[in-house]
Formats: sequence, C-alpha cells, structure tokens
Amino acid sequence: MPTKTKTALFLIAACALSTRASAHIDHDFGAAVHGHAGALLSGALHPLTGMDHLAAMVAVGLWSALAARRAGPGLLWGPLGFAGMLLVGALLGLQGVHIPAVEPMIAASLLVTGLLVVTRWQVTGIAAAVIVGAFALFHGLAHGHELAGAPSTWATLSGMLAATLLLHLAGLGAGWALRSANVWLPRAAGAAVAAFGVTLLAQLA
Repeated sequence: MPTKTKTALFLIAACALSTRASAHIDHDFGAAVHGHAGALLSGALHPLTGMDHLAAMVAVGLWSALAARRAGPGLLWGPLGFAGMLLVGALLGLQGVHIPAVEPMIAASLLVTGLLVVTRWQVTGIAAAVIVGAFALFHGLAHGHELAGAPSTWATLSGMLAATLLLHLAGLGAGWALRSANVWLPRAAGAAVAAFGVTLLAQLA
C-alpha cells in the first residue's frame, strides 16, 4: 500500500479512535483543571465527544483537499467558513437563541458533506465557505446550548475552535494524501459519512 494512502488511513483512524476514547471522558473533565486552562481543555474536548460533529468536521477537510485544483490558500475556504459560522452559532446558542430543526440539519450536514467527498464537487472558495458554513451554524448552536453556563466562556470557545480546526487539518491531510490514491478510497470514506447522515435522519423522522 502506498505511503500516502497509509498516512490518510492513519489520520482517519486516529479521528475515529479519538471519538471512541472521548466517549468515556466526562463532559466536566475540564473542571478538574482550574480556571482558564480547565475551560480551554473542556472546550477542546467538546467537538470530540460527538461522532456527528467530528465526522462533519473531518469530511469538510477531506472535501476541501479532494476538490482543490491546486495546493494553496484556497484549501482553507471550507474549513475557515465552517469554523467561523460554528463560532457564530455557538455565540447564539450561549445567548439562548433557538432555531428549529437543529438536529435534523446536523444530520443533513453529514449527508451533504459525505456526498461532496464522493463527488469531489468543485466550487469557488466563497461558495465552499457558504455551503459548509450554513450547516456549521447548526453545529455551533448545538455546542452553544450545551456549553451555556460554562465558566470562562471565551476560553471554552477558544478550545472548541482549536479542536475544530485541528479536525479540519486532519481531514485536509487525509484528503491530500488520497488525491492520487485509488478512487474508491475517498469515495468509500464519503459514502460512510453520507450513510451516517441518512441513519441519523431516519432516527429523527
């Protein structure tokens, strides 16, 4: 198996393992560390405690790398658009703002981003940011509602954004390594994310 393919599979596996491990971490684990450090840690762990959030963030990175025409800053439009709107949604959630259909939209984001990975649909950078950013708003709202009342809000949000960007970078690295691999590998990864989205939508129906 080519080295790049092994690297990509390792990155994807590492993300999956981190989700399984974090499932056993108490959401208040950050409280064991006092002050801003504890809040930063709690925020960083938060995106890792839900497979739906983690899969969407990694898929955005995968799509950005697979659909890119060339290496360069254009790779970052999707991840930055997602992270920016995630922050907006989290701030709204912290303020108690409620928008209907948050959970269905999160599930739909998995279906859409999975299909984007499968098709490697190429769009402009701004369009990529808008597409994933629209879904990121709902991910952010969910996080904001769950983090409401947490101490050191800005430290918590900073940790959450840092973890989000790291997940995007993991997806970018895996996607870039898979660009020249067998076509079925990235398509299989995208199909798995899309199927997960369909499963969640069926459960919510």
